[in-house]
Amino acid sequence: MSGGVRLYAAGSLRTALTEVGTAFEEKSGTAVQGTFGASGLLRERIEKGEGAEVFASANMEHPQALERAGKAGRVRLFARNRLCALSREEFSSGQFLDRLLDPSVKVGTSTPKADPSGDYAFELFAKAEKLRPGARSALEKKALKLTGGPDSPQSPKGRSLYAMLVGDGKADVFLLYCTAAAEARQENPALRIVTIPEPLAVGADYGLTVVKGATADAQRFADFILSAAGQTILVKHGFARGEDR
Repeated sequence: MSGGVRLYAAGSLRTALTEVGTAFEEKSGTAVQGTFGASGLLRERIEKGEGAEVFASANMEHPQALERAGKAGRVRLFARNRLCALSREEFSSGQFLDRLLDPSVKVGTSTPKADPSGDYAFELFAKAEKLRPGARSALEKKALKLTGGPDSPQSPKGRSLYAMLVGDGKADVFLLYCTAAAEARQENPALRIVTIPEPLAVGADYGLTVVKGATADAQRFADFILSAAGQTILVKHGFARGEDR
């Protein structure tokens, strides 16, 4: 097939699945052409008929919506991630909620519904309500939705958008995937990664599906992501292994 397998995948998977695609090409001779972005926006593009063949989402819901609509096959859990905080200043997990609620602290998130990362951040806000009444409303109101939307800024090639946003002071604390936090700190070692305390912790299940009408090469690539070789690469980039359901 001209152009190779057409992969649409969550932005948080860019580095890992680019490497998986390279490994697949070396093994099979078939290239992988990746398009990366917010999972919800990619799902909408697939629904409108764009030519994706493999869809790798940062949640299970978006690919399951395509499956229910008859536009894609069975959804498989292929990786796991967690939510972390990226900060300009050091603070402990025990100070986490106080820090987020401080009126002077700018809290950055991605855009809910368009990007699962934003949904996971707002799930954290809901958990905060159980610890401190009123926290959910306060956090939802102050959250700055800086990424993941249709008009959100894009990072220059090879740069971490989160490192730029936090480093430039657009947010003092950004709620994001732990894998993305690690990439941001690699770019800017002055930034700090804060582990979210267990009562507020949020995990992310990543779902994979093959779009109806895709080539046999696309199915083989999806299987390769779930193979030992593909999973090893994902783990190397900070993801936990997926388990097929």
